[in-house]
Amino acid sequence: MQIGVNVPNFAPGTDPDVLRQWAQTVEGLGFDLLMVSDHIVVTPDVAEQYPAPFYEPFTTLSWLAGVTRRVRLGTTVLIVPYRHPLLTARMAANLNRLSGGRLVLGVGVGWARQEFEALGVPYHRRGALTDEHLQAMRDAWRDSDDYDTEPIPLWVGGNSDAGIRRAVRLGDAWHPLRLTPTQLTDAAGRLDAVAADLGLPRPALVPRIALQETRTPVTDPGRLAGVGTIEQITADLDRIRLLGAETVVLDPFNGDLTEIRQPERAWRTLAAVAAYAKSQEDR
Repeated sequence: MQIGVNVPNFAPGTDPDVLRQWAQTVEGLGFDLLMVSDHIVVTPDVAEQYPAPFYEPFTTLSWLAGVTRRVRLGTTVLIVPYRHPLLTARMAANLNRLSGGRLVLGVGVGWARQEFEALGVPYHRRGALTDEHLQAMRDAWRDSDDYDTEPIPLWVGGNSDAGIRRAVRLGDAWHPLRLTPTQLTDAAGRLDAVAADLGLPRPALVPRIALQETRTPVTDPGRLAGVGTIEQITADLDRIRLLGAETVVLDPFNGDLTEIRQPERAWRTLAAVAAYAKSQEDR
């Protein structure tokens, strides 16, 4: 199982130097994937969770591709209805080509109603638009002479049944976000059931989980996977591996903006996770 990291690309304290340090830390520790989030307009509903400045993902990943060499680059998740599908297809194909085939495109329908309104995109059609756009992107990429790219993995986000169906029909993987260990176990079964119901191959399971290290064990039954002592975190990773996940993405941002200004604590936890992953490989 490969391990990725969701790097904060927003909020006061984020700047080019911090983003560079994040990228070089993630790659230097041996992680397989670096991902960033997506918003275009920081409307009040967005700012409550992800305050400005917000670095647009394609621009940011293009720049980070130049300061890294090995680590894959991705979005968790790109909000598909915000951009014309042919623009998204072009930017993704170019970024994948320029980075040496390192792009992973995590996609979702979006949730910020005010941002949809600011962009003039109908909020009530976001699911249908996502389906239409994803199909248009796949159709565009078939023109290999024009788009000049190797296949780009599409990870479809969304924890709902609609999200799973979209992943089975249009994606290469299902990318559920921030679940409890029990929910993750249930999610694997849900994915199998939907694929069987639709008569289609089961896509890969590639969850994004929290990453928050505590000094003492977290006993709350609602504990998210990835929250707790380093022993709890590594046990969660083992459990996810046993579920057959191909990749898991660690999300070190847990709503505290001081974490953005002081990333060293997250880097220490990532170093411990990387050391554990290396020990497992060496066994």
